[in-house]
Amino acid sequence: MRVSTRRVAVTALSALAAATALTAPADARSHGNEISVQEVGHISEDGRVTLFGTYRCEPSSPRGVQIQVTLAQDSTRLGFGGEEAACDGQQHDWSASTSLKLVTVHPGAAAAEAKLQSASLHSGFSVRVSYLAQAERDVWLEEKQR
Repeated sequence: MRVSTRRVAVTALSALAAATALTAPADARSHGNEISVQEVGHISEDGRVTLFGTYRCEPSSPRGVQIQVTLAQDSTRLGFGGEEAACDGQQHDWSASTSLKLVTVHPGAAAAEAKLQSASLHSGFSVRVSYLAQAERDVWLEEKQR
């Protein structure tokens, strides 16, 4: 049985692509970067919502890594954060707050997502955002009294 050279080449490239896909890391956590969200967030009397968590990123991470948070409750979806991360391989606490003056969030169940992200400028002034780690969690928002 004679097999064409083209068929052998296509089969070899397909096998190589499959092997690469199977050996690629499932997510950024395999590189020593991670982020978490605590189960309880706060709504303050002055109209701010705050979420908390921990993160760790490796010194080899790109410069300018930031923590970005998204909070979703009912039909409201809020994005906030921007705190710069200290990428030194150690675990750090983080908190992120935003004003609720333009949106409605209330005590109770919500969903939160936190990301360690890096943005870089490329040719043509396009911005490339890469995610080093992310975590999603159901959270409970509590009223925080002073």
